[in-house]
Amino acid sequence: MTDDIQRLRALIDEARSVVFFGGAGVSTESGVPDFRSKDGLYNRRDVRFENYAPEYLLSHECLVREPKVFFEYYRQKMDARRVRPNAAHTTLARLEREGKLTAVVTQNIDGLHQRAGSRRVYELHGSTARNYCMSCGRVHDPDFVFDSPDPIPRCACGGVVRCDVTLYGESLPEEAVTGAVSAIAAADLLIIGGTSLTVWPAASFVRAFRGEHVVVVNRDPLPYPLDSDRDLMIQRPIAEVFSEL
Repeated sequence: MTDDIQRLRALIDEARSVVFFGGAGVSTESGVPDFRSKDGLYNRRDVRFENYAPEYLLSHECLVREPKVFFEYYRQKMDARRVRPNAAHTTLARLEREGKLTAVVTQNIDGLHQRAGSRRVYELHGSTARNYCMSCGRVHDPDFVFDSPDPIPRCACGGVVRCDVTLYGESLPEEAVTGAVSAIAAADLLIIGGTSLTVWPAASFVRAFRGEHVVVVNRDPLPYPLDSDRDLMIQRPIAEVFSEL
């Protein structure tokens, strides 16, 4: 075990309440593409969508104005049903079972934390595992949108069934935001992993932390002030770090 991992282990052992704040880098190691890296979805060019900005394709405006385009893109790019959790997901779930981790705050929409066994997860951008009718509000199973034979999935009432994902132009889910900020504020150890902290307003929530130590596990440095005596920066793939942990 390296010195960094030993220190991380010690910080977790000493903590009373650990919260994990994660982003796309947690899921990319399971094979889920991110958005903003050089190989991410925003830098890929599918011929069918070459005349659209990625932000538009995942926006409320696109859903309403061009639903066929929206659902075609969504089905092609957002289906993570066959993706498996990695060591970061499973280790976080184990820390929760041990009573150390009080919450996972995630910007991801793939539901991998829950599949790994985490129970208290605040999904700031919603989840592809949930769908609902825009007209009557009826909840539909996780496969409904992806497996519907219709270009625009519809409810029995005739309304459009959409994913419970926060699209561009929509507000973050209030309940998730409130729970996330409260959990971060109450923690004495905050672990930030797999995120560049550039997606707002979600990234601003780490400012609520008032605890003892911050640990950052990310391939690149973050625009977050760290105290070398109190905090820890590990520039390595997060699944690799948590596997050792």
